[in-house]
Amino acid sequence: MDAYLEEELYDLLTYCMQNPQAADFAAKQGRVQEIGRELYSDGGADALENMFFSIEHRIKEEIGRDAKPYRAWWNGIAGEWKY
Repeated sequence: MDAYLEEELYDLLTYCMQNPQAADFAAKQGRVQEIGRELYSDGGADALENMFFSIEHRIKEEIGRDAKPYRAWWNGIAGEWKY
């Protein structure tokens, strides 16, 4: 399951980074937040950290962008997740 969520999260974040003015931006952001909630319910804050660590490095290597600002989209899911 995590592999599918990782691919979806990667696609969503790269889309949002490359299309910040897109009409469906809010819907994509909402799905990113849903994925965070799914991950948290399955594996806690560690699951969030592990997934974002992986995504962050993929995005940096593959499209040369910084995904760190998008960590804030998961704020509020877990008390220990504050970015």
